Amino acid sequence: NDDPGQKYADEVTRILTDRNCSVEHIDVAALGLEAKQDVVDWLALNPTATKDDIDALPRCVAMPERPRPLMRELPPPELFPVDAMGELLGSAATAIHDRVQAPLATCCQSVLATATLCVQAYADVLLPIGQVRPLSCYFSSILETGGRKTAADNEAGWAIKKHEMNLREKRDLNYPDYANRRDAWEAARRKVTAKGNASDFASIKTALDKVGAEPEAPLEPLLTCPEPTFEGLCKLLAIGQPAMGICSSEGGQFLGGHAMNEENKLKTASGLSEVWDGSPIRRVRSGDGTLYLPGRRVSMHLQVQPGVGDILFGDATLADQGLLSRILVSAPVSTAGTRFQREENPETAQALKRYNARMLEILQTPLPLAEGKRNELQPRCLAMSAHAINVWRNYADHLEGQLGPNGEMDAIRGLANKLPEHAARLAGVLALVENIDASSITADHMRSGIALADHYAAEALRLFGANKVNADLKLAQRLLDHLHANWTEPAVSLPDIYQRTLNAIGDKATAARMVRILEDHGWLREITGGATINGERRREAWSIVRDA
Repeated sequence: NDDPGQKYADEVTRILTDRNCSVEHIDVAALGLEAKQDVVDWLALNPTATKDDIDALPRCVAMPERPRPLMRELPPPELFPVDAMGELLGSAATAIHDRVQAPLATCCQSVLATATLCVQAYADVLLPIGQVRPLSCYFSSILETGGRKTAADNEAGWAIKKHEMNLREKRDLNYPDYANRRDAWEAARRKVTAKGNASDFASIKTALDKVGAEPEAPLEPLLTCPEPTFEGLCKLLAIGQPAMGICSSEGGQFLGGHAMNEENKLKTASGLSEVWDGSPIRRVRSGDGTLYLPGRRVSMHLQVQPGVGDILFGDATLADQGLLSRILVSAPVSTAGTRFQREENPETAQALKRYNARMLEILQTPLPLAEGKRNELQPRCLAMSAHAINVWRNYADHLEGQLGPNGEMDAIRGLANKLPEHAARLAGVLALVENIDASSITADHMRSGIALADHYAAEALRLFGANKVNADLKLAQRLLDHLHANWTEPAVSLPDIYQRTLNAIGDKATAARMVRILEDHGWLREITGGATINGERRREAWSIVRDA
């Protein structure tokens, strides 16, 4: 009747239940014994007890301890502040939600990302602290496969595809003339140089000057690209449109592609951070020469599955570099199981028609180009009204007060430091959607931008703050999910784990750490004496708890 006795009973129970035995304990605490006494002492106190008396002793069915979750269950997300998006964008997001029945937050993300891509070329926002920043925003939506992310993006991005088609038709129309001028230019230069000689430098140069500069090819007609390397993005910005978006409803392709592998991840993240800041693109490469690209704007919307999102937002390199604090993330609850067939609301088609017409109108507005340049932007400066400045300053001060140790925003300090700027960018997007020639951001626009920024802060706290989980716990959860879904044997060993499960667990030491975590939480139970697994005898083996 003491703790060591209870622990011994629990250990015997674990060993026996792992072998599919049922076990009962005599409840020694119910026998009125003193501490450290046991059933033998009860028998000494009851010398006339019979077998029936012993069988009648109070007892309980012994159950092994239930496994504990590796991570606490996330609280539900807050409702997306669709009203803060304004009547046009908010109605469009609601209409897409009605049509494709994706989560409303997913539809809002797609609409905001599209609007940002459309307006980012036309103005920069002047912050009250004197800095000028682009309106470009980076969004990420986390939703499981089958959540209708692609359907929402397709509805929201109709105007982008339409404008790309128009640009492609214009390019195709102009390309034959360009090809003829290029061939004529090359022929003229060959003719000039064939006639001259080394001593006739002045006349050759004069003749080449008359031939003129090489004709410029029509700009590439792409507004979006799903999985570019950063070098590829830079090359496209050099010969294509000056304002683009990295947009993918399968963001794992980008995150798992060449741009974000271990060799290129830091370079890509640094480049994207610089572009978000509005810095000119500077690249010096031995093979490609020097590239200097001022006046370019890039927005982003990556839609990813939860597992991919965990990898992205759990990456210490990306967090330290600063890219993650530039991304506005939303992870709504899936609508799967509620998407029954029904008639579309009468207002849906009209709301999308108005939205698409407005986005296309903005895209067809002549770009503010630097003098003499065909794809270098010179956006105007969008200042805040005096009232909007006061709203912004109060918000910035409010956040600053929550950034200290143990403050509400301490867990997402990187993002929180940039929330005032995020709010200003979002307010600028809303202002230009309303009027592409807007001269200032009003206080109402600023309040809407703050409402949106606060939602993204709440999502970050929900996903990565209050539930801040170390990398080993996340990896252990991935291993457990893999064992439950793909491992058919009742037991597993260390070699099985690092040779046959996740690529991220490639050595014995990592496998041992994962086993310790899963063992501590009750999901793995060591088998005394080992076990035969997949026909091989393993000295160390653990049974897998599958039903918690």
